[in-house]
Amino acid sequence: MNIIYRLVPVLQVDLWQPSSFANILNNTVTDVHLSNTSSEALLTYLRRANVEHSILVQDLQNVIEKQNHSKSKRKRRSLQTYDYEDYHPLEEIVKWMHHMNKTHSNLVHMFSLGTSYEGRPLYVLKFSTKKSSKREVWIDCGIHAREWIGPAFCQWFVKEAVNTYKTDPIMKKILDLLYVYVMPVLNVDGYKYSWTHDRFWRKTRSKMRFNCYGVDANRNWKVKFCREGASFNPCDSTYCGPYAESEPEVKAVAQFIQKRRKFIKIYISFHAYAQMVLYPYSYQYDVIPNYVCVEKAAHKAVQAINSAYGIRYRHGPASHTLYLSSGSSMDWAYNIGIPYAFAFELRDTGYYGFLLPEGLIRPTCIETMLAVKNITMHLLRKCR
Repeated sequence: MNIIYRLVPVLQVDLWQPSSFANILNNTVTDVHLSNTSSEALLTYLRRANVEHSILVQDLQNVIEKQNHSKSKRKRRSLQTYDYEDYHPLEEIVKWMHHMNKTHSNLVHMFSLGTSYEGRPLYVLKFSTKKSSKREVWIDCGIHAREWIGPAFCQWFVKEAVNTYKTDPIMKKILDLLYVYVMPVLNVDGYKYSWTHDRFWRKTRSKMRFNCYGVDANRNWKVKFCREGASFNPCDSTYCGPYAESEPEVKAVAQFIQKRRKFIKIYISFHAYAQMVLYPYSYQYDVIPNYVCVEKAAHKAVQAINSAYGIRYRHGPASHTLYLSSGSSMDWAYNIGIPYAFAFELRDTGYYGFLLPEGLIRPTCIETMLAVKNITMHLLRKCR
């Protein structure tokens, strides 16, 4: 894969998996996105070097245009008939959050942690009942802008929470025993940009040096800042930022969680894609002190996922299971004292990548919902 690294400046390779060229080792399966012209040049090099390869999507632009055409034809539905099997732009998600807050005020409270670089509110939904204790769960989605299935799942979770609280004993128990915070889109500026300008935008939208924009919001946390799997180059997709918590989105979430760290027992962040349930550490290969409990919970989570549609997920420490990275929200949460921190990499394993079709939102969310409920109940029962 040194071939790809050498060709990056010439071919403008957009690396999908892994997120950093530093993580490409011998026999690493690597997904890249290129223009038609550049792909021909890369294929020529790969053939000459006898590197095994395959074309997953022949015409990526066509797939994007089909999804855009579907959205342009989509009828604007009322909030009462909000379609959870569609991807939604930021404006629709915000209106939906206000609607959930207004129509389910017995369960849902909406608030803002602050504002983004471009001045957008950073909204969170808090679930609580009169029975809720002071133990808490934090769930966030959309740290990386192009991973649209993450925000889709966060919305699905909210729907399930309000619709099944009275009928599902597991959901009732979770909401009665815990406060649950759900942040559907953490990187609001980047998510907006992925809808309006660049479908594969990953970072935030802060203005940096060399006329480059954005920071990788999952490399910007105060934990082993800008070491393994992060870049000092502002133009790279894994740019860690000028300093830890430089991004107002990261800083706002970090400050809130830091204040609640004595109460928050579970942190879960949703990403895509790879089909994995990960736990610390990302930045080193050492085993976490409460490994036995966390490993068992992750194992049960992937079993729950598999029980729905037979989809296989891997699980384990992020450094071993995915790749080394520093400055991640999961490691940061664990290091400030939140004992059960997880990162989910949702569907798929590369064929659609970040363009997971809307037809797969429902099965992905159903199986993920089983995992989240399972993992939460396991930790409540076994790991208090």
